[in-house]
Amino acid sequence: MTQGAQKITAVKGMNDVLPEEGAAWDDFERAARDVTAAYGYQQIRTPIVEQTRLFQRGIGEVTDIVEKEMYSFVDRLNGDELTLRPESTAGVVRAVIEHNLLYDGPKRLWYLGPMFRHERPQRGRSRQFYQLGVEALGFAGPDVDAEVILMCRRLWDQLGLSGIRLEINSIGSANERAAHRTALIAYLEKFEDQLDADARRRLHTNPLRILDTKNPALQEIVEAAPRISAFLGAQSEAHFEGLKRLLLDAGLEFRVNPRLVRGLDYYNLTVFEWVCDELGAQGTVCGGGRYDPLIELLGGKPAPACGFGMGLERVIDLMGQQGRVSKSSIADVYVVHQGDLALRVAMTVSEELRGAGFQVLMHGNGASGPASFKSQMRRADASGAAFAVILGDDEVKAQEASVKPLRDAKAAQQRVALSRLCEHIIDATLNSGEVFVAET
Repeated sequence: MTQGAQKITAVKGMNDVLPEEGAAWDDFERAARDVTAAYGYQQIRTPIVEQTRLFQRGIGEVTDIVEKEMYSFVDRLNGDELTLRPESTAGVVRAVIEHNLLYDGPKRLWYLGPMFRHERPQRGRSRQFYQLGVEALGFAGPDVDAEVILMCRRLWDQLGLSGIRLEINSIGSANERAAHRTALIAYLEKFEDQLDADARRRLHTNPLRILDTKNPALQEIVEAAPRISAFLGAQSEAHFEGLKRLLLDAGLEFRVNPRLVRGLDYYNLTVFEWVCDELGAQGTVCGGGRYDPLIELLGGKPAPACGFGMGLERVIDLMGQQGRVSKSSIADVYVVHQGDLALRVAMTVSEELRGAGFQVLMHGNGASGPASFKSQMRRADASGAAFAVILGDDEVKAQEASVKPLRDAKAAQQRVALSRLCEHIIDATLNSGEVFVAET
């Protein structure tokens, strides 16, 4: 007996999205396109692979992402140090600078695609994950901070999601963070023997991240730590107050979380997260804020910027839990046929229906040969199609097709001339209350 080839599986933490899961992804992507369009944002697509130094400089060399999580490699042809993008903001800013996109004024951009981080796979956190993001570049006021936050609320509403709450904070300017950092280190050094390994590692490199620790043993220490709000100057305070006022005017509830810091070095002033309790430890579904220093840091002319990143897997998980995924249907019409001549007519009929704007699934025979009408009708019903178009010898000879409604038990099967098949199905669809607009 010949030994079969060894089965190859997906890379750990890089997951397949199977056809039965596709409806939820389609629902999310459709809503994302609608909402970003409603705010006048244009799509940008950047490469999955960028130069490693882009992320070292943009994200920060002492962040967890750069130190431990990036997929980096050396190009064998030219020795370039390259990285699979762990996030997209740095790449978008690189593209904005490289193509001088701000030459004629500010830009509102959005993107959607895969990111890569070498993390421990768990619920809501994969090594390849998908992210929706928006970047508003060239706008300095709190009105754009409010705009990107309100865009998230509109997306939750369009998806029918509930229980997602907003937390905001201000982390001020670089000088204010430096003063806070000095005070924070001095405070935490008093408890160094009580800090866990992560906190001790970050104490002198990125102490702000210690405030975001999930370790229960450190909560009392962190709660009493110096807060950035005590170090904010008048300009930073005015920006934050302006944001809060705009959110209140829009009827959006929020909580000021003084421990909210975000994990990337390029943030300043506004930071925010949308969180929920239904996803366990990975409760953040969206995070963002203002990153005014980044454009200059990456070699561009100084310009303010604000945006967010949203993990699709977590939102889609939440959609499933809350029953907000539409029922999947792979066709409007399923074409059933039997016989060589019927097969030829079925091909022509299917193309005509597709030309009229219908999604059409034509039965294909398996390896065991032609299937019976009964078997084909079972597949038609399982497809989710609203109608079955049936072509047998009798129908073909009469230049007709039988049309059977599959979702209306009271509607009768009818014989229809092939010349008016499309018109009949359009009329039947409208009469049934289904939404269908034929292409013109």
